[in-house]
Amino acid sequence: MQWPEPRSFDVNLETGLMTGTDSHYQKRLGDLAGLYADAAAFDALAAARADEVVYEVTDHRPNAEPGDLITGVTRMSAGKVGKEFFMTRGHIHANIDRPELYFGLKGHGLMLMEAPDGETRIVEIRANTVCYVPPRWIHRSVNLGQGDFVMLFCYPADSGQDYEIIERSNGMRLRIVEDKERGWRSEPNPEWRARTLAEIEALVARRNETEQAR
Repeated sequence: MQWPEPRSFDVNLETGLMTGTDSHYQKRLGDLAGLYADAAAFDALAAARADEVVYEVTDHRPNAEPGDLITGVTRMSAGKVGKEFFMTRGHIHANIDRPELYFGLKGHGLMLMEAPDGETRIVEIRANTVCYVPPRWIHRSVNLGQGDFVMLFCYPADSGQDYEIIERSNGMRLRIVEDKERGWRSEPNPEWRARTLAEIEALVARRNETEQAR
């Protein structure tokens, strides 16, 4: 029998990258049109800095089979668009009963989470903070600091990602913005559209269909 091969990887905290992995992708500022509330501020910033990398991921993806794990590191640059901090696109797992674990390595940020019915949670993350994202929660990371925000992550290999769920609701229910006194605050997204009961039930059914197909 051919046993899966154990691996080890080094994390460079200066670059925010995990070395020796088989996957590396980047999201540049120009790729993130429509993500931020202040479209005029985004256009002005993108005109000068469209090629700047806002966040990047290096990870190890051994396979997509149940029972295995994808492990990697996310590095996010510091910055704001208008008053809104740099953030990732965010997603829910395509198999929505899959969780994810994050471990802060460097910097200061947070995990913004939203349940399908609109309930929200926020967890601040610094170096050595463990953040558990339960199944069925949409999640997005935000860099609150002045330097890079770096996290290790791990999730089941068959999780998949659904990014469009946020777009269909015109963003997440909360936005994370600068606060001169407290550093940051959350504020309601006035464009957010609540999911209907039918949409929520369809998410649950999608999970059930995945299980039945196995």
